[in-house]
Amino acid sequence: MESGPAIFAGMVFALFGGGLLVWTAARARHREPVAHGVSPIASAAVASVAGVIALAVGAWCFTRL
Repeated sequence: MESGPAIFAGMVFALFGGGLLVWTAARARHREPVAHGVSPIASAAVASVAGVIALAVGAWCFTRL
């Protein structure tokens, strides 16, 4: 992978994953729903898993430099 696209993709995934985890934690701390119309526990779990996966993909992109 070329370094320019790898850096861009890594930053996008890392920022999205980190932002999603921070937002999910803030919503859960205030006992507000993460997604409307869904179980609070299930939506927080799915959002957390998606955030961790996005961070992992971002880290994988950075290892391809």
